[in-house]
Amino acid sequence: MWGMKFLSRIIFFFLVNLIGLIVASYFIEGFSVVPNFENLLILTCIFTVINILIKPILKFVFSPFIILTMGLFSLVINATMLKLLDIWSISITISGIQALIYATLIITIINLSLTFVAKSSFK
Repeated sequence: MWGMKFLSRIIFFFLVNLIGLIVASYFIEGFSVVPNFENLLILTCIFTVINILIKPILKFVFSPFIILTMGLFSLVINATMLKLLDIWSISITISGIQALIYATLIITIINLSLTFVAKSSFK
């Protein structure tokens, strides 16, 4: 039972990340993803794994900053996750800090919105 819940959460986060990357690549100049659907799925897998494995560690280490900034430092951590994806994958290109900031904001807003809708729908 616990394993199925965990697996469904991973699939949900995968789909949310996929939507976020597609929307960000469509609307933000300087943020481009290879238009091949297979590469997009692999890129989303990498991004989901980064968010599952590395992000919690960074949130724990930087939790004092997150508390002091009332959560705004989480955006810096999210931007770091996106930059790591850019470094580790050739399927994505982020040109400049402005594209990184806008992409982080869009992906974070999509992630928060869809997570909120899902949690309120499945109570």
